[in-house]
Amino acid sequence: MENIATQSPAPQGYSTVCPYLMVDSIELELEFLKNVFNAEILEQLKQPDGSIMHGEVRIVDTVIMMGKSRKDYPPTQSMTYVFNNTVDETYERALKNGATSLMEPGNRFYGIREAGVKDPQGNQWWIAQPIENITQAEMEKRLAENVSQTKLD
Repeated sequence: MENIATQSPAPQGYSTVCPYLMVDSIELELEFLKNVFNAEILEQLKQPDGSIMHGEVRIVDTVIMMGKSRKDYPPTQSMTYVFNNTVDETYERALKNGATSLMEPGNRFYGIREAGVKDPQGNQWWIAQPIENITQAEMEKRLAENVSQTKLD
């Protein structure tokens, strides 16, 4: 398959792929992302009644867009994986900002310290911190050991 894109068509400051969340309350999502991930709020496009119909944040090098749900575009929960250097602290901040735990922080066989939370609007945020650099062969070996010790559904 030929790679037709040799450089990103995205505007300056955006990545080629941007997550787009459809949520009931952009205000609530912006506040959660700001408080938990130190997201920089880039845009809040307001309707005449003052409510936000489109918002954007940046978490380090990634822009996340979000739209206000409506009848033809209902809220749709997402699952987003966020790398950072403070999994435990970020996990605790998420819980303090209304998230529920999906998985407590722990070191995983694939060399990542990881935790999962669900935000107040039902979106899942997986928080990950690389803790060791392992080869594909070592990862497969560890996976085999892990599977033999744990029944996976």
